[in-house]
Amino acid sequence: MPKVSVEIPQELLNDLNRHVGDNKKFVSQSDAIRTSIRKMLDMMDDIDRRRGRLNE
Repeated sequence: MPKVSVEIPQELLNDLNRHVGDNKKFVSQSDAIRTSIRKMLDMMDDIDRRRGRLNE
């Protein structure tokens, strides 16, 4: 799997880390970021579909 490096504001990282760890929603920062990207892309596809911009 390719690795990607990004810079994000500390406030955003702190917020993300509140959801990462034992007994939390995500097992790692990478898991949280991958899940967030997938969800955002699904939402963008839904918007494009509703506006007739997505060819399937």
